[in-house]
Amino acid sequence: MIEESGKRRRTMAEKRQLFMEMRAQNFDVIRLSTYRTACKLRFVQKRCNLHLVDIWNMIEAFRDNGLNTLDHNTEINVSRLETIISSIYYQLNKRLPSTHQISVEQSISLLLNFMIAAEGHGKLTVFSVKAMLATMCGGKILDKLRYVFSQISDSNGLMIFTKFDQFLKEVLKLPTAVFEGPSFGYTEHSVRTCFPQQKKVTLNMFLDTLMADPPPQCLVWLPLMHRLAHVENVFHPVECSYCRCESMMGFRYRCQQCHNYQLCQNCFWRGHANGSHSNQHQMKEHSSWKSPAKKLSHAISKSLGCVPSREPPRPVFPEQPEEPLDLAHIVPPRPLANMNDTMVTHMSSGAPTPTKRGEPGGSGSAPREGAMGRGAPASSCARAGLRCSPDAAGRLADEHALIATYVSRLQSGARVLDSPGRLDEEHRLIARYAARLAAEAGNAVSERSSLSAGHLAFSFDANKQQRQLIAELENKNSCQVGKEIQRLRLEHEQASQPTPEKAQQNPTLLAELRLLRQRKDELEQRMSALQESRRELMVQLEGLMKLLKAQAAGSANSSPTHGAASPMPMPVRSTSAGSTPTHVPQDSLAGVGGDVQEAFTQGEYR
Repeated sequence: MIEESGKRRRTMAEKRQLFMEMRAQNFDVIRLSTYRTACKLRFVQKRCNLHLVDIWNMIEAFRDNGLNTLDHNTEINVSRLETIISSIYYQLNKRLPSTHQISVEQSISLLLNFMIAAEGHGKLTVFSVKAMLATMCGGKILDKLRYVFSQISDSNGLMIFTKFDQFLKEVLKLPTAVFEGPSFGYTEHSVRTCFPQQKKVTLNMFLDTLMADPPPQCLVWLPLMHRLAHVENVFHPVECSYCRCESMMGFRYRCQQCHNYQLCQNCFWRGHANGSHSNQHQMKEHSSWKSPAKKLSHAISKSLGCVPSREPPRPVFPEQPEEPLDLAHIVPPRPLANMNDTMVTHMSSGAPTPTKRGEPGGSGSAPREGAMGRGAPASSCARAGLRCSPDAAGRLADEHALIATYVSRLQSGARVLDSPGRLDEEHRLIARYAARLAAEAGNAVSERSSLSAGHLAFSFDANKQQRQLIAELENKNSCQVGKEIQRLRLEHEQASQPTPEKAQQNPTLLAELRLLRQRKDELEQRMSALQESRRELMVQLEGLMKLLKAQAAGSANSSPTHGAASPMPMPVRSTSAGSTPTHVPQDSLAGVGGDVQEAFTQGEYR
């Protein structure tokens, strides 16, 4: 009793878990019931991981669990429903990568409890399971509606209104399960709001009606749920006019009366407005962002007729349902040779003699059929290029015909072993056939070996001739290529050596050469002047060094302890990469003799 009560409490907690999480999202503040219902069902779809399963995976799961062979009104208990849902999620985990695996047990529990809660006190049937799972799974809405129409139409491709009414009953239990029954609950007039009762509805009319803008009032939340899935990650670099958010995700709403007034989806769903804008103004929903330049180019292309004014919303399907292909005439079964048109007569000697009836020349076709049916030595002879004699072909056809007749009689149930004489006759027939096959196999092997030897000799001679021809062509090509290379090399050398005649014929080249020579002379003169000034500087530096050494020696004699008592100041450097040191005397005397540097250093310390 304690264990049963614990299981009941755990089951009730699992049932309440999904709805508690949904209420925590605070969807009830959305003032429009259509958006509120679509948001709730989208949350359930993502929480149960159904957005990862498309309609084709659902159809495969229905087929694997045998639902396509059951009547729509067949009841399904909870254990079988759990088996179906388990197969859906386990197959999903096989398709997903190892880093994106889902929690199968949790998903099964959430979806199972949601479907039971949606059904209420009724009984789950095959049709209700198909309708709920096909509506709540991911994928394209066009594929979903095509599958739904296949479940509610007859063999002529026309919709059955009673089945469509049953579909509405089942699918409108989903908004009721998320507490939106007053807005989108089932009524008796729901079918009439979608289709006139007296009109024949085909697949194209069904899709046009349910995918129209706007769709039928009772199913207006279904296409909106798919649009929500498409715009969840759409980014709009536009500021919201109410909450002043610099960008928005999802839908974007633009007022048709107020200039440049745009709202994010959260503000629009909650009815926020400011300034001169009112909730009564007409708003246009945008599911993507186009830059002004792109809008202008599109408008110009549209005005010039470069783009169509309106694209077709969906493909058009044939009115009549397509029949499955009959592949029987494409891949015919392999016939048994001479099974139906051979009649065996027994002669006085006991040896069976086949006689053909029907088309003339039938015995000539028997070897081909026997070779195809058995893969006998006749096929090997044909492949080896041998010519079989007409007598051998006829005997082989007789053997094949007798064996085929015997097999057909065995399959038809006739008693072919009625007497010992007939038994001996069949044994002799089989022995004859086995000996014939052995003899022909030996002949074929010997002839094939002789043919292979001939082929080897012929191929050897052909290969020798080919090698000789290749060698001759290589020698010829090498001589020609060597001559051509030598000729090109001589032409290149002649072109690379300029002659005085060519130089005199080109006055532009001569002028450039004169300018280069003048520039060279100028640079050499400047270099010599710089070297002379450098020598003068070196002489002056040497004299300055001697003077500094004399002053340093005199100061050291007058105050010997002064240099030891005063601290030596260090150069201050900036830690920044782009700045320069404030005072670096050593760096300014780079390249000068050591005595000069030492003299400058001592002078700085003083």
